[in-house]
Amino acid sequence: MDSELTLIMGSDAGNSANVLCDDQDQHWIARIREGNAAAFEALYLELHPRLFGFIYRMTRDHGLAEDLVNETLLLVWEKPEGFNGQSKLSTWIFGIAYRKALKAIAKGVRASAAVPLDDLSEVLTDRKMSATREVELENLLSVALDDLSDEQRAVIELTFTEGLAYRDIAVILGCPENTVKTRMFHARRKLEPYLALLKHDRDEYRHEEMT
Repeated sequence: MDSELTLIMGSDAGNSANVLCDDQDQHWIARIREGNAAAFEALYLELHPRLFGFIYRMTRDHGLAEDLVNETLLLVWEKPEGFNGQSKLSTWIFGIAYRKALKAIAKGVRASAAVPLDDLSEVLTDRKMSATREVELENLLSVALDDLSDEQRAVIELTFTEGLAYRDIAVILGCPENTVKTRMFHARRKLEPYLALLKHDRDEYRHEEMT
C-alpha cells in the first residue's frame, strides 16, 4: 500500500512519451489477421494478467472480469482489422476492455466496496494494528478509489498500475489528452484526504512499534 500512496500522492507519472505500433505489434496483428492461433495465444498470455487486473479493479467481480477479458480478446481474434496502427496494440485492446467494463458497470454489476465510507473514521481512530486491521486499511484504499467516478478511476489505474502515458490513456478512453489530465487532477484531489489519513495511521503505528 505504501507504494500506491507514494505514487498517487506525489508521482509525476503519465508524462512519458507514448510509443506507436512497434515491430512486435505488427508481427502479432499480421499473424492474427492470417488466423495464426499460436500468435493469438502468445498475445493472450501476454495481456491476460494486465487486462484482468484492470477490469477487476473497475468491476470488483472476478467472474465478470474474466468474462470481459475473454470477450475483449475474442473480439481481437475475430476483428483484428479494427487495429489501425495509430497506437500500440495493447493500447487499442485496453480501449476495448475499458468500453466493455463501462457497459457492465452501467448495468449495475460492479460490486460495492468492502468497507463503507462511514466506517473510515472509526477504523482509523483504532490505534491497535493487527492482521485484520491491515486488511481493513487495504480495504479503505479501495473505498477511496470507489469514491472516484469510473472515468477517474480508469485514469488512476492506467497511469499508476499500467504506467501508461496520458496520450495512450486518451486513446484508450476515447477523449482528449487534456481531459485525461483534468480527470487525474480531480481524482488526486478526491483521494488526497483518504490517502493522507491512511499514511498518517500507518506512520503512527510504525512509530509506536519503535518505542
